[in-house]
Amino acid sequence: MAQFNLADYETVEQRIARFYKDNPDGRIITHNLTTPQDRAVLTWVVQAIIYLNGDDQARGLAKATGLAFEIDGTGGANKTSALENAETSSIGRALGNANYSGNRRTTREEMAKVERGQTPTTGAWTEANKKERDAIVKQIAAVKTKEDLRAIWTENVASLDWQFTNSLGDTTSLKELILSRNEELVA
Repeated sequence: MAQFNLADYETVEQRIARFYKDNPDGRIITHNLTTPQDRAVLTWVVQAIIYLNGDDQARGLAKATGLAFEIDGTGGANKTSALENAETSSIGRALGNANYSGNRRTTREEMAKVERGQTPTTGAWTEANKKERDAIVKQIAAVKTKEDLRAIWTENVASLDWQFTNSLGDTTSLKELILSRNEELVA
């Protein structure tokens, strides 16, 4: 169990309030940088950019940036709002990098992630993404055209080689299922 007190850490909301008090024309811009490979492991990645005013934004003169990730379904807000949570965390990091770090560099939200032990999985089907995998397997079985099959391939390219045991007890992958189904379909 983590050995820290969340109450000792400033919230992102507190950082935002101080930033806008000092910079009434300040700008906080976020960008969703999530890739298909990130989504394959149920992860969202967001970047925040801090500008002191609109002129700095127009000239591309950022004061600071920050990145953050969150994982779908890992508890708390991530059960329904992992993307939004990643956005908030990225803002907190960017404001910390812009010297709005309060009493500690990390925010309360970041430390809550540490407390949850949240890290993305890579290259494997887990209990957390088993339902997603099973839904993809059902889609593969139900497709009627090679075009639809190609779309499934493209949407799941990051996880095509991940191994799992099928209903017959054989080890397979999405790639093998798609190729097998491709042979069954009439052009």
